[in-house]
Amino acid sequence: MTYPSTDAKLELQTEAHLGEGPVWDEAEQKLYWVDLLSGNLHRYDPDDGNNISYDIGEHVGAAVLRESGGFVLALASGFAFYDPDTGRIEPISEPESDKPGNRFNDGKCDPSGRFWAGTMAYDLKEGAGSLYCLTRDLKVKRKLSGITISNGLAWNRAADRFFYIDTPTGNVYSFQYNDQSGEITDKQTVFHVENEMGYPDGMTIDTEDKLWVALYAGGKVIRIDPVAGEIIYEIHLPVPKVTSCTFGGKELNELYITTCREHMTDEEIEKFPLSGSLFKAKLPFKGLPADRYSA
Repeated sequence: MTYPSTDAKLELQTEAHLGEGPVWDEAEQKLYWVDLLSGNLHRYDPDDGNNISYDIGEHVGAAVLRESGGFVLALASGFAFYDPDTGRIEPISEPESDKPGNRFNDGKCDPSGRFWAGTMAYDLKEGAGSLYCLTRDLKVKRKLSGITISNGLAWNRAADRFFYIDTPTGNVYSFQYNDQSGEITDKQTVFHVENEMGYPDGMTIDTEDKLWVALYAGGKVIRIDPVAGEIIYEIHLPVPKVTSCTFGGKELNELYITTCREHMTDEEIEKFPLSGSLFKAKLPFKGLPADRYSA
């Protein structure tokens, strides 16, 4: 089946091993993203094409903006504050200090400024990960367990639905979400990605409460109607391993898309030389400003 679609354009040619976690800072008009397994946080300026790298010193699964400035990171070891001006990293909590074979993966802030991030095993052991929430008073709560590859997260505009991806299941899940308490209940599958399409990875949401899901090994981003359970738009990329996406630009109508080259052979990289680069698609849809951690 064919859907309305567009092609993403190369925005920044780079060789990220595992590009992930893009977040747009609407105040700075800059894009932050991570190269997870290289331990780098990047700041990309679309006005001049300059990309600055910050060496975090360990694997970094996600970086979210903080209302008071700087970032909160989900590192291999746990949650930490980070000040890019000084390079200072201030550990907050290590919820899986007893699991050295695990690391944090994707993460995002909810509408009330809590930071949600999930874990996975380096050896991809089934069910070894969990989804955690770092509350505004710096407490960590486990929200889900038995997760294999914790990935995309999103909340709707009414702040009463939470969407989540555990990649190997192929499912995009929906939960009832209580914004006041942060509790999630009533798990449902709103869309299933068939194996031949790739694997659902990172995710964002637009102003119409439609989900944008990056397809790892699928070479595209799909727009999903979570109510109808249907694909309604596609973005095609010239690389297979598409990892995540977020809306940016002055009008929040540009989708920035990260990719990777992990587990690719020399022959595959020769065939898809832009793997690991940053892409962008201008769209007739708009996103929302990124939620920030409020402590």
